[in-house]
Amino acid sequence: MKKVLTIILGLSCLAVNAQKKWSLRECVDYATKHNLQVIQNEYSKQMQDLNLKIAKKNYLPSVSASVGNNVSFGQASLGTGSIRNDRFSNNANLGADILVYNNGRLEKTVRKTEFDVEASQYDIETIKNDISLQIAQQYLTTLLNKEIVKISQAAVENAQKQFDRAKITTQVGTTAQTVLAEAEAGLAREKQNLKTAEINVGRSLFALAQLLQLQEYKDFDVEDVDVPDQLAPQLKSVDEVLTTAYETQPQVKAAESRIRSAEAQTEVTKTAFWPTITASVGIGSFYNNLLNTRTIGIDELGNPINEHNFFNQYKDNFGQQAGVSVNIPIFNKGITKLQVEQSKLNESIAKTTLLQQKQTVKENVQKAQFDVDANYEIYLSAVQAERSTKLALDFADKSYAAGRSTIYDVNTARNNYANAQGSVAQAKYNYLFSLKLLNFYAGIPLSL
Repeated sequence: MKKVLTIILGLSCLAVNAQKKWSLRECVDYATKHNLQVIQNEYSKQMQDLNLKIAKKNYLPSVSASVGNNVSFGQASLGTGSIRNDRFSNNANLGADILVYNNGRLEKTVRKTEFDVEASQYDIETIKNDISLQIAQQYLTTLLNKEIVKISQAAVENAQKQFDRAKITTQVGTTAQTVLAEAEAGLAREKQNLKTAEINVGRSLFALAQLLQLQEYKDFDVEDVDVPDQLAPQLKSVDEVLTTAYETQPQVKAAESRIRSAEAQTEVTKTAFWPTITASVGIGSFYNNLLNTRTIGIDELGNPINEHNFFNQYKDNFGQQAGVSVNIPIFNKGITKLQVEQSKLNESIAKTTLLQQKQTVKENVQKAQFDVDANYEIYLSAVQAERSTKLALDFADKSYAAGRSTIYDVNTARNNYANAQGSVAQAKYNYLFSLKLLNFYAGIPLSL
């Protein structure tokens, strides 16, 4: 019994997962978290974070220790003769050095690296925005295709009614066999249109699943969103949107951060003109052992002096040292001056990049505004055409029922009405996307 319940619960969970429909917010959040391009740039950001930590660590002193052992055998020179010199020696040293002055190179390097970290974070936000816009467009395309399916379903139902009516009138002899044939052909065409619309829904869902980089896409679906039939015009001006876009778009802010980074790098490079002062301290000791004798000398009384053991020698030979060194640059072939010129060129490149990014944002905003205005006019025209074709279809139906027109006229009117409905749906979603895009540049998050 327990196994049966487990199986039933498992199947229920699978059914719930299969029926899950994704909202636009869920699609955007999933993509910005799992997209490989985002992950790649997050690694770059982590590299910049580590560079910043390294730059800050340079404030600390460098500490190192060394231990050495040496052994030698054979004769060693002594005046005009030689002496047997079989020797083992050992030494140990511990030292530390710290940078005292270099015209603020460490502080300037840290500041420059902080700007690099800032720019890399904005790069991630830029990629996330690009992906979000792609997903929003594909999401709306999917909703459009779903609406076209509904229009096609309504057209099939009307064609089915037309066929059923033609079948009855043909059987009783009121209409000719050609009427039934045309009604059947019209029904077949509408069913074909419906199948094409359903395939387009599947194709758009597959494209959206690919944008999300989903492994399992066969059961993927999106939420149905109620888009209002009456859409209001956009009232914001291009200048208002541009002002906000320049302040909020991450590609612009990344370019600004890179200008500050280039300026900071110039300051870092200039520090090479200045002296560098380094302080150092150290301690150490050593041990010597003559391998062929233990006597190292004779005292005043003529008694031999034996060498001390390891620990006594380390105690007696212990020493300390401290020092300050100054490195003054005098001539390095003019390389530092050229490096400063390179840094200034990088500043100019970064400033030009900012102008390019602002120009791109400006063009995108202007295009979005143009699309909003144009798509809204197209939408109004499509709505008017839909009303006219609906009225024409109603007249055609009544005229056909009264025997004053043919079924061909009805089919033509029905096709015109279906096309008009599709045009309204297309115009509505085109306007909606262009409006969302313009609002996005105005700092309004994507939503439906």
